[in-house]
Amino acid sequence: MTDKPQTDRRVDFDPRRALKRLPHRPGVYRFLDGRGRLLYVGKARDLRKRVTTYFRAGVPGGKTGQLVQRVADIEVTVTGSEGEALILENELIKAHRPRFNVLLRDDKSYPFIHLSSRHPFPRLSFYRGSRKIEGRLFGPYPSAGAVRETLNLLQKLFRIRSCEDGFFAHRSRPCLQYQIQRCSGPCVGLVDRETYRADLDRAVRFLEGRSDEVVDELVTEMEHASRHLAFEDAARLRDQVARLRHVQQHFATAHRDRGDVDVVAVTEKAGVFCVSVLFVRGGRNLGGRTWIPRAHPATPLDEVLGAFVAQFYAGRPIPHEILVDRDFDDAELLETALAEKAERRVRIRSRVRGERSRWLDLAAQNATHGLDLHVAGKAGMTAQLASLGAVLDMSEAPGRIECFDISHTAGESTVASCVVFSGDGAVKSDYRRFNISDVTAGDDYGALRQALLRRYTRIKRGEAALPDLLMVDGGKGQLAEAVRVLGELQIEGVEIAAVAKGRSRRPGQEQVFLAGRGRPFILPSDSPALRLIQQIRDEAHRFAIAGHRARRGKTRRRSVLEDVPGLGPKRRGLLLREFGGLQGVDKASVEDLSRVKGIGRGLAEKIYNTLHPAE
Repeated sequence: MTDKPQTDRRVDFDPRRALKRLPHRPGVYRFLDGRGRLLYVGKARDLRKRVTTYFRAGVPGGKTGQLVQRVADIEVTVTGSEGEALILENELIKAHRPRFNVLLRDDKSYPFIHLSSRHPFPRLSFYRGSRKIEGRLFGPYPSAGAVRETLNLLQKLFRIRSCEDGFFAHRSRPCLQYQIQRCSGPCVGLVDRETYRADLDRAVRFLEGRSDEVVDELVTEMEHASRHLAFEDAARLRDQVARLRHVQQHFATAHRDRGDVDVVAVTEKAGVFCVSVLFVRGGRNLGGRTWIPRAHPATPLDEVLGAFVAQFYAGRPIPHEILVDRDFDDAELLETALAEKAERRVRIRSRVRGERSRWLDLAAQNATHGLDLHVAGKAGMTAQLASLGAVLDMSEAPGRIECFDISHTAGESTVASCVVFSGDGAVKSDYRRFNISDVTAGDDYGALRQALLRRYTRIKRGEAALPDLLMVDGGKGQLAEAVRVLGELQIEGVEIAAVAKGRSRRPGQEQVFLAGRGRPFILPSDSPALRLIQQIRDEAHRFAIAGHRARRGKTRRRSVLEDVPGLGPKRRGLLLREFGGLQGVDKASVEDLSRVKGIGRGLAEKIYNTLHPAE
């Protein structure tokens, strides 16, 4: 409660005085260390009673004991209810990531199926991004593959369009999707709006898990068509019912419940925790994902589970039911808070039978497998880093590696990539791309120099950590450029290496150049260091190519007419419509151009000169 972050507050800290000042109210408490750094955030129904339990005689050891030993100050925020405190607690944990809290690390957004709302013939499409979008979202799905599989299924069953609105608006004949019976052809009037809407409604009910309703409705229509001798319609409906029933058999494990269910299980090994979540949508198990939350090794499993569930649904869609593999404190309170947020009933259950029990077993197995893979992968990375440090004669294994690569097409749209690896593998949040400009086309040395200068000038300003090893894709020339740049910036203590493909450019024959050594060396094909070098080099190459292709595509989509001063989008559109496209504009004379509405003689000359530059 003091305000002196620059000094060690542990010396003057007396918990008895602090506790007397705490209110008997619900709220959030924060423990800080002697330097004012946040150690732990918690919530309480009664702040004084809850915080007092930490400082009573006989406090247990482990995580709580280590926490109490470091506490030098206490801060509190009073809230209106314990539910409000729970929400605030998780917001503070996500914002400040205290050392002694369980932290969920997940940077990926979930994919959804998006139903557009404005178009007369709405489309179903893959979507990933903000949920503040017009239309309706179905999901989330555990992976992009699950979304694509579901969309493919919907196209087969209900022939709902998937094309972009711009593509739809300019069709004069059916596309391939119609030919292979994945679309009913609304773009060219082959289906009326009412029929299309009926098919769309069935697709929506299928996504909601109401496929039995859809089958019954189609069977009724099929019998009606047969009674009225509309045999072609009856045959079409018969085939649709058959496909739907085949899908239902394929997902025979589906539960009859229509609500969405998430299944959560947690496990631990050697102080490392893994949480697995299975996603059940419309009664179908769509697979799942695993997370490795950061937590103190002595944290009980039920505490890890409770913290994970609270943080996991802070910014995500909330299912109707959450199954957990064990009870945890505040489950009822969290259930109430999630229900208020979702504006409907939400259940958190651990004691279940039948199909739900089997889902929990699957989630537990996935958590165990995920943890084994994580531990094995981390151990493998540690061994590779140790091997790399040894072959490069480094005093210790590199803890952080940065690798650069250059990508362009005959000098066009040059992009440099920087990828980062550490003991945990690829650090994708630290990846960077650099659009290269003001460099002679095809000058890889100049491009590399510009990227290195931009990157390490920022590092000098403290924007990122300095690597232990800098790798560049190339040979002696690239190595010399890297040495020169780091010398100009007066950066020391960084090992520099260049990796060049061998004469036949086959994997396993890479030549490694080191600063200060005259000749390159080739590592054995079974060397862990070589495998790591190849992985990092290939990742830098992939990242550079992806950036180059995106930049090149953007450049090539740009019309040359945009370079004409004074020619705005409206008059560009008039020109293109008048002459049938850019080729027609290119063939037009100054007189032809000046006859277009809004195009005067002076502007027509500018257009002509831009399209026909003097030799």
